[in-house]
Amino acid sequence: MDLSTLTYEETRHNVTIDGAEFSYHVAGDESLPTVILLHGSGPGVSSWSNFQHNLPVLSQSFRVFMPDMPGFGKSDLPEIDAIYPIFTARWLLTFMDAVGIRNASLVGNSMGGYVAAETAALAPERIDRIALMGPGGLAISLFNQDPSEGAKRLFEFLDNPTRAGMIEWVKCMVSDHSAITDALIDERMANALQPGAIERAKTIFGSVFNPEFAAQQQPLWQRASTIATPTLIMWGRDDRMLPYEQAHFAARHMPDIELHMFSRCGHWAQIERKADFERLVTEFFTR
Repeated sequence: MDLSTLTYEETRHNVTIDGAEFSYHVAGDESLPTVILLHGSGPGVSSWSNFQHNLPVLSQSFRVFMPDMPGFGKSDLPEIDAIYPIFTARWLLTFMDAVGIRNASLVGNSMGGYVAAETAALAPERIDRIALMGPGGLAISLFNQDPSEGAKRLFEFLDNPTRAGMIEWVKCMVSDHSAITDALIDERMANALQPGAIERAKTIFGSVFNPEFAAQQQPLWQRASTIATPTLIMWGRDDRMLPYEQAHFAARHMPDIELHMFSRCGHWAQIERKADFERLVTEFFTR
């Protein structure tokens, strides 16, 4: 496989878990260390939309898996029985079993970072290292509005899924608005308007705010000090979805952590600071 010209179809696979179908992409030699990339939760998201441009570089050093998390992209959404990040952390371990992964390092963006941290808390013996980009769950907002501007735009889109609404949400994801191309908006709109996609997203976010599910476990930020997995956190200073100030709570409480702040960068460090993101992840995972 030519890593410089990886395509959606040649890297895509399906796996059936408990009768549900899940889509994922994989690239890189089987002899290399395994890394799993976990996407965020915005409208029109998938593993491919989140990480397609990083896959050629990272798959030179790692065996890279990019699953569409339950309910996103081409993956089914089974019945949710916990807040989504905990539900998906449990699913991720089952996914690893299904595709033959014993141990892996995780990269998580936004909701994917939340899932990565929950997975490390749930099964530390199976997770070697984690790299989190603007992760959810690891702090509460003390100095910024809650919900954030980005979260407001996201929920507005789910209630009224228009192209203008998508543009306003994407503007909250990046510092440099020149990165917002027609092709990007077209791709996101096409994914977001797939049959059932909006309803699945509402179910997913509904689980996060479900008081019955919330009562099952302490919030992640209250358990941050128990996550001993070596952790790299990357955060854009101009993040309008999960404000940068939240990084310092995690950096203070997680026992084995490094923090890297990107100036002139929003919530999508893997896009706006692509080369730096890839370099930092590669260096951290290959020590």
